Amino acid sequence: MISVTGLTRRYGALTAVDNLNFSVAKGEICGFIGPNGAGKTTTIRMLATLLQPTQGDATIGGHSVTHDRMEVRRLLGYMPDTFGVYEDMLVEEYLHFFAAMYRIPAGKRETVVDEILQLTDLTGKKHALIRTMSRGNQQRLGLARVLVHNPEVLLLDEPASGLDPRARIEIRALVSELGRMGKTILVSSHILREMSDLCSSIAVIEAGRLVYKGPVSDALKLAAAGLAVEFRVAAEPQKALDAVGALEGVKRAWDEEGLLRAEFDRPDRDISVVPEALVKAGLRVTLFRESQVDLEEAFLTLTKGKVT
Repeated sequence: MISVTGLTRRYGALTAVDNLNFSVAKGEICGFIGPNGAGKTTTIRMLATLLQPTQGDATIGGHSVTHDRMEVRRLLGYMPDTFGVYEDMLVEEYLHFFAAMYRIPAGKRETVVDEILQLTDLTGKKHALIRTMSRGNQQRLGLARVLVHNPEVLLLDEPASGLDPRARIEIRALVSELGRMGKTILVSSHILREMSDLCSSIAVIEAGRLVYKGPVSDALKLAAAGLAVEFRVAAEPQKALDAVGALEGVKRAWDEEGLLRAEFDRPDRDISVVPEALVKAGLRVTLFRESQVDLEEAFLTLTKGKVT
């Protein structure tokens, strides 16, 4: 449904997006992952026909983003990372306005708006003034707006940006429901742990270049080429990190919000050396276990910290 071929965007001497090639199948939810400045938003804006590629092309449903813009826009729902809402309008007025902009017949607009409000769990806010709504509900309204014309493809640029944990979970559940409805979704995010549950595939971009595109499961396998453990000690966590970090085969040891972790260079290393080293250092071990690989570790494996 989305096909990107040689997509490039330059700003003078700066190449923001460099010869991207990837595709997203119909009905697939693909996570678009990369550090700040990697080129994610620039890529999404080109796919949304808001930015002209310097070279290369992309197609949405077989229509070129450079030559068939209006056809692409009929198929597309685009939610930018930051967007404005008309705060002095009521929620239903806002959606009726965009329904008219999308040329939905007047006799069908009420039904369409009611269905979208139900889908996005905003029915109770139908008559609310937008300025009185929470940030999370305004994000929901922004997503409701792009669904008004029932697009086949959704481009969601950081849809959970700035939300509290509960609102992020609710937005994620909504995006997942849209995927079950058969929408093709490209969604960018820095919340990598949540993306692994939401997406069937990921595309990882760094310094404007694609470094990985494929199933989440394969990305996790790449990250699992090494071996990691988690542990806690009763006191002196830095002393524990120093002791473990000095062990043969340990690539790094670090503190992750109170949970100490260590990564080995090979999956065949004997992890029992960790508690042995801690006890030898006079530390009391309160937790020790092998670590489960997650998408954040896969991201660190796949990227090198480059920026454009």
